[in-house]
Amino acid sequence: MTPRITQYVIAPLALALAAAPVASPAQAVPQDFTEIVENMSPAVVAITAERPVETQRSLQEMIPPELRDLLPERFGSPGEPDSRAPHRGSALGSGFFISDEGHVVTNNHVVEGAEEIEVLMSDRTSYTAELVGADPATDLAVLKIDPPEDLTIARWGDSAALRPGAWTIAIGSPFGLGGTVTVGVLSARSRDIRSGPYDNFLQTDASINRGNSGGPLFNASGKVVGVNTAIISPSGANIGIGFAVPSSTARDVVSQLVQTGKVERGFIGVNLQPITDSMARALQLDSTDGALVSEVRPNTPASEAGLEPGDVIVGFAGEKVEDPRQLSRAVAARSPGEDVSLSVHRDGKDISMELTLATRQMPQETAEVQRDGADDDQRPMGLAVTELPEPVRRELGLRDDRGVLVQDVQPGSAAEAGIREGDVILEAGGNPVEAEEDLSRAWDQAREEKRPLLLRVTRNDSSLFMAVEPGQG
Repeated sequence: MTPRITQYVIAPLALALAAAPVASPAQAVPQDFTEIVENMSPAVVAITAERPVETQRSLQEMIPPELRDLLPERFGSPGEPDSRAPHRGSALGSGFFISDEGHVVTNNHVVEGAEEIEVLMSDRTSYTAELVGADPATDLAVLKIDPPEDLTIARWGDSAALRPGAWTIAIGSPFGLGGTVTVGVLSARSRDIRSGPYDNFLQTDASINRGNSGGPLFNASGKVVGVNTAIISPSGANIGIGFAVPSSTARDVVSQLVQTGKVERGFIGVNLQPITDSMARALQLDSTDGALVSEVRPNTPASEAGLEPGDVIVGFAGEKVEDPRQLSRAVAARSPGEDVSLSVHRDGKDISMELTLATRQMPQETAEVQRDGADDDQRPMGLAVTELPEPVRRELGLRDDRGVLVQDVQPGSAAEAGIREGDVILEAGGNPVEAEEDLSRAWDQAREEKRPLLLRVTRNDSSLFMAVEPGQG
């Protein structure tokens, strides 16, 4: 069975958090973890989020079908809903205090769409919480309660200093069992589980299950180095692969949410895709490092600075760009209005440019990584293409005669590098394609020179590049 990744580790409400006394500060290298647990358990809370059943159903529809069984179909008691009254249900996640003012960090998916939120303390008292702000892009949220006296606060640690093999301690409410402690090691850093544009997760084998969502991941000094968020599992239960948002990300996001209730990120206005070996040769690059610009959105910092489709961004703000996701995170980490430099490879030359970052308005507006497909061919290239009918051209917003429509892709052909039926090929080898002859000519030249042919394609209102190997034809 293929393992499943889920960000939705919410459990039905069961037990409140168990009480835990406060002891002396944790040792840097503990013989065991009792002092850390005694010190930090009071800082960890269970979170009950109540929302309409229809909201839960909407959340279910947003999750890939193979993951939907990992959320309960309906919060609360089983049975058919009473059609005479609106239905609500509750689910349980975890969280932790970060300020004396009563701010609680948790996951966005724990509280998203909730009409009422309660925080359950380790001494079994509960408080009504308000949502201060949420950031779906990193799946973080901040709540606030009217705090009691002598609140125990969890302090941020440095996730960047954590190395694989280091101790990690998770405290939370898996399956509603409050005050549960699990211990493991950091398994890996910078994991991309394809949950969002800023994936940079810590991986741990400390047991994380449904209901741990939003709880803290501590280091051996009792500092928070991550916010437990996701698991990978065939069954939805722990198999030793859990993921946490690193404190290096969470700390800044949480600070902005506390101060303003929202997160502002830099935005340049491009779609990006990774560079394959074939693309690197076609673009005359020495390596696959960098981010290929597949589309430049109008009236954005990128368009005003002069970026063009086909450019490869190899440097941002003086730092080397390794891939699109690293660039996305680097852009998002900068403040809107900030002036930054870009190093760009274009037509075999390296150029520099400056731009002023705008504000990303919605999560979708960030630099989007186009995933590699798999399609290549011969006819030319195993493709049946036709000129675009005028209604199709108008629908796609094309202003000139450029572009041919892919009607058929021959199986086992060179087009299996990524071409699909319905794609519109705009350019081949840097030249516009207005008819099948243009595509054939570019293909023949690429085969003669024994180099990949770089195509620019429009698909689903987005533009992307593909490199077709002559030997695959």
